[in-house]
Amino acid sequence: MTTPALLPLSGRRIPTLSPGASSFPHHRATLRLSEKFILLLILSAFITLCFGAFFFLPDNSKHKRFDLGLEDVLIPHIDTPKEGKHASGQVIIHGQGGHDEHRHREEEESLRDKIRADHERALQEAKEKLRKSREELKAEIQTEKNKVMEDLKKKDVGPKPLPPVPMPKVVGVSDGEPPEPDVKEKRDKIREMMKHAWDSYRQYGWGHNELKPIAKKGHSTNIFGSSQLGATIVDAVDTLYIMGLHEEFKDGQEWIEQNLDFSVNAEVSVFEVNIRFIGGLLAAYYLSGQEVFKLKAVQLAEKLLPAFNTPTGIPWAMVNLKSGVGRNWGWASAGSSILAEFGTLHMEFVHLTYLTGNPAYYQKVMHIRKLLAKMDRPNGLYPNYLNPRTGRWGQHHTSVGGLGDSFYEYLLKAWLMSDKTDTEARKTYDDAIEAIERHLIRKSNGGLTFIGEWKNGHLERKMGHLACFAGGMFALGADGSPDDKAGHYLQLGAEIAHTCHESYDRTVLKLGPEAFKFDSGLEAVAVRQNEKYYILRPEVIETYWYMWRFTHDPKYRQWGWEAAQAIDKYCRVSGGFSGVKDVYSSNPTYDDVQQSFFLAETLKYLYLLFSSDDLLPLENWVFNTEAHPLPVLHLGNITLPGSEPAQR
Repeated sequence: MTTPALLPLSGRRIPTLSPGASSFPHHRATLRLSEKFILLLILSAFITLCFGAFFFLPDNSKHKRFDLGLEDVLIPHIDTPKEGKHASGQVIIHGQGGHDEHRHREEEESLRDKIRADHERALQEAKEKLRKSREELKAEIQTEKNKVMEDLKKKDVGPKPLPPVPMPKVVGVSDGEPPEPDVKEKRDKIREMMKHAWDSYRQYGWGHNELKPIAKKGHSTNIFGSSQLGATIVDAVDTLYIMGLHEEFKDGQEWIEQNLDFSVNAEVSVFEVNIRFIGGLLAAYYLSGQEVFKLKAVQLAEKLLPAFNTPTGIPWAMVNLKSGVGRNWGWASAGSSILAEFGTLHMEFVHLTYLTGNPAYYQKVMHIRKLLAKMDRPNGLYPNYLNPRTGRWGQHHTSVGGLGDSFYEYLLKAWLMSDKTDTEARKTYDDAIEAIERHLIRKSNGGLTFIGEWKNGHLERKMGHLACFAGGMFALGADGSPDDKAGHYLQLGAEIAHTCHESYDRTVLKLGPEAFKFDSGLEAVAVRQNEKYYILRPEVIETYWYMWRFTHDPKYRQWGWEAAQAIDKYCRVSGGFSGVKDVYSSNPTYDDVQQSFFLAETLKYLYLLFSSDDLLPLENWVFNTEAHPLPVLHLGNITLPGSEPAQR
């Protein structure tokens, strides 16, 4: 007896027998389930016809007449003189003697002929099917499948068309070439780095969420679920457009149009998918005017709405795109939702309501704001955790870094994006920053201004890389500050930028650690091994860019160029760019991940830093927390569906 070998066929493995074995059993053994089903269907049809013929065909030996045995036959309404209406609207035709008898015999004969013909045809078809080869059967099955799919496509009328809305004022979406040759040279280098990152992903990780540049294969994390959603493509297309990499942009758009599918059984982070996907798609739409980006953003947004089905309206952290079932991270303070996650939806959701006319998006985020406004805040600070079931704060931990950061950013940016009409957002921001200044911002012994973390009534003198974005936020919010504090907040932004630059400058690689302390004689230096890594984060460079825009102090371009050179020297590999595990080691090991935000944020902010100010001017654009630019909505007298008229 021969042992079957296993060979792949269309994603399956089937047994094949060695030469000399009977081919018929082999053929039967290798038939797919769908092919067996077709044959069984044919045979059952044949048996049914035979069964019908047995009962309904005449018995010629006894010359029996096929007779319905009915004196009255129900037929559709026919206008004749001999008729009487039933209540049902049908008409009874009464027996009409010998003429009817003759007509019945003709109908019987016709019916017998039809049954015989159907029987012969079915038998012939069954014989032909059994004679066909396996390949021919496969081809027929595929043809039938294609026909069914085409029919379904014809029936599918598609999503409801979006209402026409005026395009917000879109200016400064390209060019921005600096007049200085040396600055242009640096900008060209950043574009080359972007091209290397994109081309590597295109070659080794296309369609995957991210790239493993050392292993040269795709990579994903649990924030995107188990599906290949092309996170890097969606996150990077607006950067490609801004940099004038139009062929690469076209490739990304084509993939999004043909492959980006949200009807998948995947549990994703509402926050991450909102800032990277919805933010990225909306930005690509506003920059390029291509409708596909808007339509995809709306399709995804509809999948996120079930996350808000909680007792308080505070959304779950995770939602299954297929089932709509939500849940929170297990580690987050007894099942709490996270401030930076449910507080970082406003910009995108306001634009969704503007583009769709659906008030649900605007109402969801305004409900969150109103709920938070009613709650007591310890020392005026917002804790990072809120239970979506009870509406109560979790543990009293406040941070302007991870878990809290972009909540404050979006308060300010909601005001800016509304053309400074959302004064409620501005007031909430100002009150929050005042409490942060009072309780979290300190000066070290060495004179470095830092933002600590509040934990259960005590200040931890540690600052995270994520908190370094705040320098740019303070500068961005300086204009419009209460009590003529614009100069104060611009200076505070400069001090944070200086501290974060020191965290870079005090490492071997000139790249900043994930977190750094300000005690025990150490300042702006990481202490724990698990805080010494750099994963291509953008926050420090983001602050450099904002400070450059508001001050034009050349040191910010110098600091940005130092960071760009360090990234190119220590993070660049043949397959892309990788994070490093220890910025204090002269021979660091790689983490083998090219993060999607490296293309969306880090390289975009570097490119803007070496561009002129007329590229994406801040009077017209507001960047979401993933560096996706969204236009200011100069609504004037227009109000968003579901909103009240804005008050200046």
